[in-house]
Amino acid sequence: MINGVEMRGVTMDDAAGLAGALARNREYMAPFEPRRPEEYYTEAGQRERIAALLADRDGGRLLPFVLVAGDTPVGVINLGGIALGPFRSGGVGYWVDRARAGKGLATAALEEVCRIARDEVGLHRIEAGTLVDNVASQRVLAKAGFEPIGLAPRYLHIDGAWRDHRLFQRLLHDNPPDTP
Repeated sequence: MINGVEMRGVTMDDAAGLAGALARNREYMAPFEPRRPEEYYTEAGQRERIAALLADRDGGRLLPFVLVAGDTPVGVINLGGIALGPFRSGGVGYWVDRARAGKGLATAALEEVCRIARDEVGLHRIEAGTLVDNVASQRVLAKAGFEPIGLAPRYLHIDGAWRDHRLFQRLLHDNPPDTP
């Protein structure tokens, strides 16, 4: 439990709730997200998206989590791009419902994902990127122990344009990778 919110693996049963949360937060998140088709904000669109997430999870490339208050989704956090071998790295992305922003939920969820990445997946590092002017997300990353590592010009297509991002990483341990 994180401030009365549970973090758990996403399931197909989350489709309707996620569609509602995304629709409710659409305007709030628009400056930070790619432009999405209308279908994305529907239960059917979320079912399709969750099916893809679960396929990536089963392939070992992604760990998708939903943050729920009771039965209501109030955010997501995904550990993706998981690479093992000598790299042992992944990337994290997250969003939190506008009504829950600024209350430590994203930081706590990020801390838990880092624990899972280190202790259960065996990753060495996690990377994250934010829009250059997304100071709130940069504070979340700093509170969770992430350090800035650079600037990526025109990194992602967000809100209709290629946008520069600040990149961050958190080193989780310095143990050598398991040998095959």
